[in-house]
Amino acid sequence: MNIQQQRQQIRRQIRKTRASLTALQQQQAEQAVTRQALDLIERRQAENIALYLSFDGEISTQDLIKKLWDKNKKVFLPVLHPFAKNHLLFLRYLPDTPMMQNHFGIWEPKLNVQNVLPINELDILFTPLVAFDKQGNRLGMGGGFYDRTLQNWQQKFFLPIGLAHACQQIDALPIEHWDVPLFDILVG
Repeated sequence: MNIQQQRQQIRRQIRKTRASLTALQQQQAEQAVTRQALDLIERRQAENIALYLSFDGEISTQDLIKKLWDKNKKVFLPVLHPFAKNHLLFLRYLPDTPMMQNHFGIWEPKLNVQNVLPINELDILFTPLVAFDKQGNRLGMGGGFYDRTLQNWQQKFFLPIGLAHACQQIDALPIEHWDVPLFDILVG
């Protein structure tokens, strides 16, 4: 089995395992990750925080987003870049932000260039993932959107942090040269 086949097999297995989590397990994981994320945000004095809207069994970010709004933090969501294929933009997200589904069926803010934040102005970028290992490697859905976004993150001065259920951790991921390890992964 080649590396791509291994990665696809891991994606299938972990997504199936993640889908079998009960509503209570998902809620407990969200609560644990929300506490850890708020702690990190406070320690880093972060103001501009990129998140994602949960999809396909990912750790829910709804509670974290609401608590960040309550603390007057600025929340940004990824939007598929309209011109640069397989790249992301980050747009301000407020309770009244007009939303639309992208071609993957994921909700994102309707594109408005006035709401775009340059990536180097983010403080923390919380990423979804399918699987991760102890070395901080993440395996996403396979489109490479976050790998492109995270390239040279150290020079952009934001922290990439994964959010995951405990069942998404494996011993070691088969990695490719384009994979970008995360600064940390918060596990619920």
